[in-house]
Amino acid sequence: MTAPFFLQETNDQKLFNIASELLNTEKAYVTRLKLLDQEFYAKLMEEANKGTFPVDVVKNIFSNISSITTFHRDFLLPDLEKRMGEWASTPRIGDILQKLTPFLKMYAEYVKNFDKAMELLKHWTDRSPQFKAIIQDIQSQEACGSLTLQHHMLEPVQRVPRYEMLLKDYLKKLPQDDPDRRDAEKSLEIIATAATHSNSAIRKSENLKKLMEIYEMLGEEEDIVHASNEFIKEGNLLKLAARNASAMERHLFLFNNMLLYCVPKFSLGGPKYTVRTRIGIDGMTVRESNNEDYPFTFQVSGKERTLELQASSEQDKAGWIKAIQETIDIFNQKNESFKNASVRAELGKRAPRWIRDNEVTMCMKCKEPFNAITRRRHHCRACGYVVCWKCSDNKVALEYDANKLNKVCKDCYAILKGESVTEGKKKGILEIEAGQFTDSSIMCGFLQYSERSKPWQKVWCVIPETECLVLYLYGAPQDVKAQSTIPLLGYTVEDSARPADPPATFRLSQSKSVHGFAADSEELKLRWLKVIRVAVLGERPERPQTDGANPGVSDNNNEHEAGTNGT
Repeated sequence: MTAPFFLQETNDQKLFNIASELLNTEKAYVTRLKLLDQEFYAKLMEEANKGTFPVDVVKNIFSNISSITTFHRDFLLPDLEKRMGEWASTPRIGDILQKLTPFLKMYAEYVKNFDKAMELLKHWTDRSPQFKAIIQDIQSQEACGSLTLQHHMLEPVQRVPRYEMLLKDYLKKLPQDDPDRRDAEKSLEIIATAATHSNSAIRKSENLKKLMEIYEMLGEEEDIVHASNEFIKEGNLLKLAARNASAMERHLFLFNNMLLYCVPKFSLGGPKYTVRTRIGIDGMTVRESNNEDYPFTFQVSGKERTLELQASSEQDKAGWIKAIQETIDIFNQKNESFKNASVRAELGKRAPRWIRDNEVTMCMKCKEPFNAITRRRHHCRACGYVVCWKCSDNKVALEYDANKLNKVCKDCYAILKGESVTEGKKKGILEIEAGQFTDSSIMCGFLQYSERSKPWQKVWCVIPETECLVLYLYGAPQDVKAQSTIPLLGYTVEDSARPADPPATFRLSQSKSVHGFAADSEELKLRWLKVIRVAVLGERPERPQTDGANPGVSDNNNEHEAGTNGT
């Protein structure tokens, strides 16, 4: 189609070109819809009606493709063809695209079903030889253009964002006072909303396509093709052997929930790999490693295995560390949200574990320190936290106690009453719960502490895995706020006791700042020193190995006895 003779390379010509592109792409789109509806869908239904495989499977795969085909073939395309034929007298498309908007619900249904359709398609292609043969026969035809059924099924998902893009371009060229402007803007508003859902489905489909490719690379032996699996990164790395310091070529596939550690294998038909280890993201850590013989190395440690890997460059190493750490952070964040939701759902339905009185020195809600007269300890009967009287001045019926009224903290009261929990001000650097660190610490336990010759006091000390160069000092193991922190980098470690010092003493000094510590035994002191001497150099210390269940927890953390104030 050519533009009317009076149109030159003007704004009018540009508007005509956009409208022409809309028509031409619509014609190509209808051709592919017919291929889906009249070839793939019709022939699979014909075979399904013979009882070869379930009819419902075919219907669930293709969803409402017949309705989408009918609308575009019989209504939208003829209207666009007619309009372009009379463009000289009626140069507008906004009114025609507005006819599309009521039918976008059909696309919402198709897009919503897309993930399920892809899974069903894979399942029955693997399971039924007849199902697979029909699809392969149609895919081999010239009309398919050497593209797979999955590719063609993505067309309806991609079409709505295409309308949005053309409309935006059209409106940029359309004068503000043009009669078509109102219809075009109204159409864009509705189409843009639908395009958001389509774009999400496109990302999912591209991810699913990548999962299928990896599935084939792994010899179709690893069950990874699931909508819940998200591909993140892949690449070749060298694995450093622990015994002979040799480097072996390996290939890694990183997903949102696991890392596949693979060995390349010979193949004439593209890259193929054998999975050696599947390492879960849950509990995984990643860090740089210092290896004098091999540059660009980093370490990945999971519950299943620890790997020391060598990248091809500093940039490649940084890219892998960043990708793995971000994946770990997102996984932990989602896991924590799920746990919080589960805890809320169970609140008041079962008796909580009470935090012991002597495990805290301050209210676990307002963080004010306890004392024997004006701010005594009370227990929330819903969550078990130790709180002050101001923070427990609420009563609510608890299911586990036969729906009797019980004293609860203000947050539990809000949750159980269906109210929103009031968010406090942003937490400061000290406002991290000690209990949050204990299970993921390099070292933690009680030490005696003295700063600048002040009286010695008992403190709960923690070096977290996430902040391994910082020593946190708490009043007790369950305190919700640290008394202070000591950034260890650059401190000098003194292992010699002074005359007035208690046994098993060591000091940290930097300029005029001096911190004294005393352990319960010489053996315990040596374990703390082993960790601290690495941290002061700016390097990541390892957890000291002991016979205990948690090697990072000092022997003296088992001193707590239950409090006597059972309020």
